[in-house]
Amino acid sequence: MPKILWNHCLRDFLRDTSCPLWLLLLAGRHKNSDVNRMSSYPMPNHDTDELFLCQALDLARQGIGLTSPNPCVGAVIVDSKGQVVGTGSHTYDGLKHAEILALEQAGEKARGATLYINLEPCSHQGRTAPCVDALIAAGIGRVVACMEDPNPLVSGQGFAKLRSAGIEVSFGLLEEQARALNESFAKYISHHIPLVTLKAAMTLDGKIAPPQKQSTNSAARSGGTRTDWITGESARAHVQELRHQHDAILVGVGTVIADDPLLTDRSGSPRRRPLLRVILDARLRLPAESRLAKTAQEDVLILCSFAEDEKKKQLQKLGVRVHQLPPADSDGRPDISAVVRLLGQMEITSLMIEGGATVNAAALADGVVDKVFLYYAPRILGGTTSVPFAGGVGFASISDAPYVKSARLHRFGEDFAIEGYLKDPYA
Repeated sequence: MPKILWNHCLRDFLRDTSCPLWLLLLAGRHKNSDVNRMSSYPMPNHDTDELFLCQALDLARQGIGLTSPNPCVGAVIVDSKGQVVGTGSHTYDGLKHAEILALEQAGEKARGATLYINLEPCSHQGRTAPCVDALIAAGIGRVVACMEDPNPLVSGQGFAKLRSAGIEVSFGLLEEQARALNESFAKYISHHIPLVTLKAAMTLDGKIAPPQKQSTNSAARSGGTRTDWITGESARAHVQELRHQHDAILVGVGTVIADDPLLTDRSGSPRRRPLLRVILDARLRLPAESRLAKTAQEDVLILCSFAEDEKKKQLQKLGVRVHQLPPADSDGRPDISAVVRLLGQMEITSLMIEGGATVNAAALADGVVDKVFLYYAPRILGGTTSVPFAGGVGFASISDAPYVKSARLHRFGEDFAIEGYLKDPYA
């Protein structure tokens, strides 16, 4: 097994124990002496299944940024001697599904072999023919998957067809990891709207900016170094990873005017389509000289309620897309629920909100947030005029306040983050 796959499985275990202890036992040759000492323990009966499912998950992760609006899928075909004879990782532009790529690589060696895959093989005609038909024709003897496909067109039917053809099927191992990997696909394919993650960086007392925050535009334009970051470099680098995992990012025009951000994916990882930069701008105030406007290549979308025709044409000429939506209130703010529905129509499966206090409050009040990723720095800003994480009137009672479930803690040097869910993406 390639070293990078071993390292990934080991990291998973050390991070959240979702990979089982036996993976450490298998790594008897690992340089870590603690791992070597544990290598004498017996393996569970399902050790091989989990090993190759871990490899399939690693292959599936290679598709992050390259598969949307499809799910991330990796496949591994193993013969009766335990040898890998075929692998595949799906990309949207590559068209072929992961199991088909693995079958092509395996050839005749697929007959009687076991397919390991993170997601149930499809049983319906889409852009490609049903994968289950190809698996049956190739003589695959056994299929081990992490989970059922949340697509209502599949949802167990792929497994049923395989079983009816005499193929042994089992699923459920490493399901938690598999569900997390494709949670945006699950939300989109079931509800036709993106999974919405609310991200913010703040002090321990919940402040996202000091009072009367000075603009950093001049430093940003000149390539200077900002000195007013709340979190450190490690946390900010992770934000770029989050952006890479999303199809779109959303902020309010106030953030653009104050900070002049680029809002790009700077992870360095490949992606099929540019990160869509969405701006809530009720009255079309986005400056034509902003970095967003200057770098727009049809990947900046302004959602407004009122648009002066001349300004609209000016921005469109720069490559900015402008779309008008009915106002949600007297201030003219576009309805965020309508925004989410519109993005779903554009095949956006995941949206990260990186707004200020007003946008954050509106998203929470409108009930569109599925997930939060909140970064905290060990600072206390204090003061009644510092900018809070969420503004507005807030919620009337504790019972009305959104409740974060399945919370996980992440560490980034001295900073930390809370990741959790307000809604189940699979519900």
